[in-house]
Amino acid sequence: MSARGTDELVVLVDDSGEALGTAPKATVHHQQTPLHLAFSCYVLDGAGRLLLTRRALGKPTWPGAWTNTFCGHPAPGEDIFDAVHRRAGQELGLRLGHLQLTLSSFRYEATMENGVRENELCPVFTATAEAVVRPDPSEVDAVEWIPWTQFRDGVRDGARQVSPWSVRQVTALTERERDGGFEAAPTSGLPPAARRSLRP
Repeated sequence: MSARGTDELVVLVDDSGEALGTAPKATVHHQQTPLHLAFSCYVLDGAGRLLLTRRALGKPTWPGAWTNTFCGHPAPGEDIFDAVHRRAGQELGLRLGHLQLTLSSFRYEATMENGVRENELCPVFTATAEAVVRPDPSEVDAVEWIPWTQFRDGVRDGARQVSPWSVRQVTALTERERDGGFEAAPTSGLPPAARRSLRP
């Protein structure tokens, strides 16, 4: 399923994660951004390096900020795992391996200096991929591979500046580190709007 372009829709949700309807992605981010369903993904290679990206300067929220590998929004009715795979290909030309739900119920709000606000229920995934990246310049300004431990420690001690959601996600991911990877989260913890679209 393709969900790119001016017709892309996001799923609006209530505080319990139930779907309320949809809105065009191009119009949803503003000073009163409604709560909506999203996802974040952290991609690592076989050497344990994390792929960081710098958001394109034309992005409406946090342009030019370094952040996790990629983010996106599942389309209405789209399996959220399929949405993560779709977005990896669109934004970075990546084929993901070992895609895993790692934080099932992450939620955040953040407001830019100009008042534009993010307001998302944003499950967090981890995955693996090879080091060949083909970023879409309309989405990604730059990329960097960095050891996860170096990135994690830099974010936690404030030495590395990243997006506000990534700061909070890194703290939560650190608590799920196990034997060089991350403990999986059950899909039962996903917001209801995401669970209902999962393929059997």
